[in-house]
Amino acid sequence: MWRALPFLLLLAACSKGPQADLQYIGDARSLAAEWALINEQAQAGKLNATYVDSMRQWIRQQLETDLGALTQPDAPYAGEIRALSEVADDAPPAQLRAHAESLKQTEDSLESA
Repeated sequence: MWRALPFLLLLAACSKGPQADLQYIGDARSLAAEWALINEQAQAGKLNATYVDSMRQWIRQQLETDLGALTQPDAPYAGEIRALSEVADDAPPAQLRAHAESLKQTEDSLESA
């Protein structure tokens, strides 16, 4: 039992930090891409305003959930998610895709680490 203690402590230490946040980074990236698509379709007049409003509200709630779940709330990726959550509802799709791309780069670098 006591021989396993160092291994268990090491395992617990590895489960925290950026690797543990990878799922939230990926979720925020996906939300940014979805938001961009919604805004693009809304600008083209292809979506109902009620649907657009409810989706934007849902996306903001999900981003807040992701932010609250991060183990590293001061990390650069947390700042990126926070910045994404603060953009205007009708932000240009390109702005939202830029946030998605930044999060994708972080996600890729953590997955390859």
